[in-house]
Amino acid sequence: MPVLVIGGAGYIGSHAAHALKRKGYEVIVYDNLSTGQASLAEGFELIVGDISDTPKLSALLRRVDSVMHFAAHAYVGESVSHPRKYFQNNLVAGLSLLNSVLDSKVRKFIFSSTCAVYGNPAKIPISEDTLRLPVNPYGASKLGFEYALEAYDRAYGLRFVSFRYFNASGADESGKIGEIHDPETHLIPVAFEAIHGERSVLEIYGDDYPTPDGTCVRDYIHVNDLAEAHVLGLVHLDGGKSAELNLGTGTGHSVREVISTIERISGSEVPKRVSARRPGDPAELVADPTRAEKLLKWKATRSLEDIVSTAWKWSENRRATSTQ
Repeated sequence: MPVLVIGGAGYIGSHAAHALKRKGYEVIVYDNLSTGQASLAEGFELIVGDISDTPKLSALLRRVDSVMHFAAHAYVGESVSHPRKYFQNNLVAGLSLLNSVLDSKVRKFIFSSTCAVYGNPAKIPISEDTLRLPVNPYGASKLGFEYALEAYDRAYGLRFVSFRYFNASGADESGKIGEIHDPETHLIPVAFEAIHGERSVLEIYGDDYPTPDGTCVRDYIHVNDLAEAHVLGLVHLDGGKSAELNLGTGTGHSVREVISTIERISGSEVPKRVSARRPGDPAELVADPTRAEKLLKWKATRSLEDIVSTAWKWSENRRATSTQ
């Protein structure tokens, strides 16, 4: 039976849909297109709808046997200034979706979570045993949904895998799908905008952190490595127990390292300047992905160079298309 990919017209959801298709799964994409792009769901059945539309979802859930849920607001800064939006969509509407699933025959659920549930961890790399202490409403809304999944598993037998992403980056190797955000806040596409003069400079937020070059260190994972883990998570739920898993490479790269890689691959200098630190930015966030590697027989295989080169290819393809 098909897999229902909620938010499948978004960045990570669209890559998961394509990964499922490559493995022979039938996919139905469900998205309200508030931030998703219909073009990213090309080649799939696309149903436009909201996750709180119970009648529409109830009819659709009769056609599938598993759900992947990617539909969430995901700007940390916006969650601080507009928490109502985040708790309403990510938690309240999310629970409406979860209850629709519970009232159906579906008992396999994959959830797109985040390392933001950990907050500012005391120990690096971060394992799944790290206390979940989010420091912003985005992370708190994701953690609330994780709590619901844990309770629904115990009470109703709804089996799930929650994937806690680190820094999802890159684009499909085909160059046909990739990252589209408005506004764009992620380091790599923002650097591309600076190269092309679409913004004056790339802001480096702080160069006085206790890291090798003073800039923040993050675990950048290719979006297709993430997507492939989701397919394996679905396979695991055919008889396996619920799980909460980190998805990262286990290796950190600083902001300056990423910029240097971008400049080398693009052949262009990134206009940049150092600004003050952003409140709440940890110096380092790196995953311990051991549990996912053991449980799913999965490992991130794409390098930072692969991330930047696929993102650059996607960016240049989009730019060429838009000027035709």
